[in-house]
Amino acid sequence: MEMQKNKHKKLLIGIIVSCFTLLAIYLGLAIYFMNHFYFGSTVNCINVSGKTVHEVDEEMPNEITNYTLKLKERGNNEEQVKGNEINLKYNPDGKVQELKDKQNPFNWLMSLLGTNDSTITNVVTYDDELLKKSIDNLSCFNSNNVNEPQNPSFEYTDDGYKITDEVYGNKIDKMALHDSIVNAILNGKTTLDLDSEDCYEKPQYTSKSQEVINTKDTLNKYVSSKITYNFGDKTEVIDGSIINKWINVNNSLEITLDEPKIKEYLNSILNNYNTVGKTRNFVTSLGATVQVSGGDYGWLINNNDEEKELISSIKEGQSVRKEPKYTQSAMSPGSNDIGNTYVEVNMSKQHVWFYKNGSLIVEGDVVTGNVSNNTSTPTGVYSLKYKQRDATLKGQGYSSPVNFWMPFNGGIGIHDASWRSVFGGRIYLTNGSHGCVNSPYYLANTIFNNINEGTPVVCYY
Repeated sequence: MEMQKNKHKKLLIGIIVSCFTLLAIYLGLAIYFMNHFYFGSTVNCINVSGKTVHEVDEEMPNEITNYTLKLKERGNNEEQVKGNEINLKYNPDGKVQELKDKQNPFNWLMSLLGTNDSTITNVVTYDDELLKKSIDNLSCFNSNNVNEPQNPSFEYTDDGYKITDEVYGNKIDKMALHDSIVNAILNGKTTLDLDSEDCYEKPQYTSKSQEVINTKDTLNKYVSSKITYNFGDKTEVIDGSIINKWINVNNSLEITLDEPKIKEYLNSILNNYNTVGKTRNFVTSLGATVQVSGGDYGWLINNNDEEKELISSIKEGQSVRKEPKYTQSAMSPGSNDIGNTYVEVNMSKQHVWFYKNGSLIVEGDVVTGNVSNNTSTPTGVYSLKYKQRDATLKGQGYSSPVNFWMPFNGGIGIHDASWRSVFGGRIYLTNGSHGCVNSPYYLANTIFNNINEGTPVVCYY
């Protein structure tokens, strides 16, 4: 029993001794921290634990002079901003003393757990103009080293448009970099990761952006269009393989159609089917084939209206089969548009034939424009503009009443000529008309009673 009491007594003495020892250590460190910084204290990220304010003020200028900020860039590139290049200086401005004053020496145990009274930053000054100059001299701003960020692009394939991923590049936002460097310097950081600090310019969109997906869908709508033009027994098809070459997408994902290219392409195909003024191989009533060019007869497509309708169809994603809009029509489809109803004027033979639905209705000698007076009847294929009974033809020095007036080329037309008793032969060379086709009464009468507006009139030598 006595033995057990001794054990308890020794234990109690041990506890008392330990407590006094701990108290002594605590009080000793409290006395120490009256003039020294807590454990874990930092000034601009530099450990000043156990130092006095005086020691910190003596050591910090050298630390600041040797300060270097490492810049970690994309592509595993690294550059530096050095303190001596930007006139970086230690300038506590009383902040170090203020930090020490906040540290209650009897609370030193709390510093082991971390406390807001253990650290300060922004005890330096720098020359901002020198900093900007240093930034300008970084190789990452050399134009040869800069890759611009790019939005996603769109590639046309046989299966429609595909999205090509955005390019992040390595172009730095200079203002963002400046602000990040300043923040790092003031806080004593020695490494700055430009990616982590969001210093790079970014593409406006990514391949996952809903705006990009919507743009792709619109593009595919456009190229799904199919416009088929019917030209008699021939067709021309405009589909995605052609349309994609007219589509442009800008950086704001705005889709536009290149109207000059559309116009150029339409003209290239539609003009093949315009026959007005073109040279035609014409088989004459005498069996010869002659080439006849000029005149106003034929097919003439309204390209402007077609361009507008084509653009509208593309934007709606339509598939349509249509005939083009014509400003002027001919009697027969295709390149051989004269058909089988026409007036044939052979000026070398001074003879006219009129066919209707393939049958010869009437023929006869005529007198055409006076060659010697330079009023020859022009060659070409023309359309009959209208027909009129009992007209009076007037010109410089003449006024001639006629029974049948059928103009086909301005003031030039077919009409009877009661003042002539002879037709044909070589009369036209010296005593021809002012350009009209002078016809005997029977010939003009028969043509007048069988011809319709728009009928082609073929004039050739």
